[in-house]
Amino acid sequence: MSELFRMFGIRFFFYSREHEPIHVHIKNADGNAKFMILPDRIVLSESKGIKPKDLKLAESILEENKDLAIYEWNKHFGNNK
Repeated sequence: MSELFRMFGIRFFFYSREHEPIHVHIKNADGNAKFMILPDRIVLSESKGIKPKDLKLAESILEENKDLAIYEWNKHFGNNK
């Protein structure tokens, strides 16, 4: 597991054996979710237990850190995109 960062009690990470498209898992005390990082937007693809306000917060944090998430994904998986 590769942790990108933690903010406001939310852990942002991806697993070591992931698949495309680029996506980030999040986890907090209430549950977990997964966001796909597409070229033009961030999309929630699954969620279990996380409150809607926390999902919105996580999505906005990912929007602000989209380039970092893509960079770390490509660095970890050896993509030269």
